[in-house]
Amino acid sequence: MKVLMVDVDGVLIHGRPADGLPHFTFLERDLGLRLDLLQQAFFQTHWSEIIIGREPLEPRLSSVLAEIAPHLSAATLIDYWFENDSRLDLNLLEELAALRQSGVALFLATNQEHRRARYLMEEAGLGGHVDGIIYSAALGHRKPSPDFFRLATERAGALPGEIGFIDDMAENIEAARQFGWNAAQWTAGTTLAGAFPGLRRPA
Repeated sequence: MKVLMVDVDGVLIHGRPADGLPHFTFLERDLGLRLDLLQQAFFQTHWSEIIIGREPLEPRLSSVLAEIAPHLSAATLIDYWFENDSRLDLNLLEELAALRQSGVALFLATNQEHRRARYLMEEAGLGGHVDGIIYSAALGHRKPSPDFFRLATERAGALPGEIGFIDDMAENIEAARQFGWNAAQWTAGTTLAGAFPGLRRPA
């Protein structure tokens, strides 16, 4: 393995920093916005275009909030969202650091829009742990699209068979395997050694 691609949400990040609960668990209590309204008016309607970079996040969210929560600004909601969806798996980060030290290149391979991708690398600090981030809004395609894996392979500068991949979603694992990546589904309690039994650890 020359490259390891690592999914973010559900693998490296698990919800609220304080308790690991889903990031919008207390949205209505904290910001006065019902989650079902946000899901229907924003995520179900606009997210598919935002996540592949065809629409910007904040202007679209602003227009939605003007209708469903005029008391709330997009900037406030975005800050709340990102900060409450940033609990890092420190054990996995330790494993990844050891693997990277052995010479394996590490990339985040994730469905993200531009602002959260930047937040993950800069504010959440993941930029110090990996060699780069490959994400859907920058590629114009999201997992499990074959185009995501084709473009990610090109960005990594490796052959498909030289790439390992961990992700929590079965459909993404299947798509990666179809493209020739060595993919393992990540579940609670998984370790890199468990996901890739033949992985050589540094001496």
